[in-house]
Amino acid sequence: MECVVQGIIETQHVEALEILLQGLCGVSKKNLRVHEICLKSGPNLGLVASEVRLICDIEQSEQTEPTWTIRHIGGAMRGAGAEQLSVLVRSVVESKTSKNVLRFFYALGYKLDHELLRVGFSFHFQRGTQINVTVSSVNKMLQLHDVDAAVPVTPGIQLVEVTAPATSENYAEVVAAVSSFSEYLAPLLHLSKPGTSTGVVPTAAAAAASLLSDGGGTTL
Repeated sequence: MECVVQGIIETQHVEALEILLQGLCGVSKKNLRVHEICLKSGPNLGLVASEVRLICDIEQSEQTEPTWTIRHIGGAMRGAGAEQLSVLVRSVVESKTSKNVLRFFYALGYKLDHELLRVGFSFHFQRGTQINVTVSSVNKMLQLHDVDAAVPVTPGIQLVEVTAPATSENYAEVVAAVSSFSEYLAPLLHLSKPGTSTGVVPTAAAAAASLLSDGGGTTL
């Protein structure tokens, strides 16, 4: 299970966001370059469509043997209480796998839906719970599996995602931690449940200029 919010920011303001995150998180950023393959089940696998994502950390693979992760995103928490939350709570299953995983899923009857290359950076830190922040440009492949021929899906715009692992026992505390952290980013971008983005915020330019002039934020 995880808690997640997303937002978008113009690429010209990413440097300011990085400065703010560096001050808030108090840890060094990690470069991000991830190849993501999305597969969907065929009609022979049941009436309800299933989707899995195969993820390879290319940045890490430059030093070691490429490793793949299977990620399945399940349904979101439902009910009146869930609708009142500012953070999406959903089930997630992840597992490391071998480089032959794509061939295996093709044999099962899954079909390629799309593939992406995410390039940017991330921060991972503790603030009552483990919080992960990723800032990345999302790129589509012009040729199958060719990460060197990827182009931005939305030029000039980058995706910001804040996630935190949770359980059925502690999700309320995790939601509160993610919501609290998201407020610190409000001058630059608005974070909300996936699929409900309100676009770029009008205060971003002024906030970015202020951050670039003073060079940082305050460590939480």
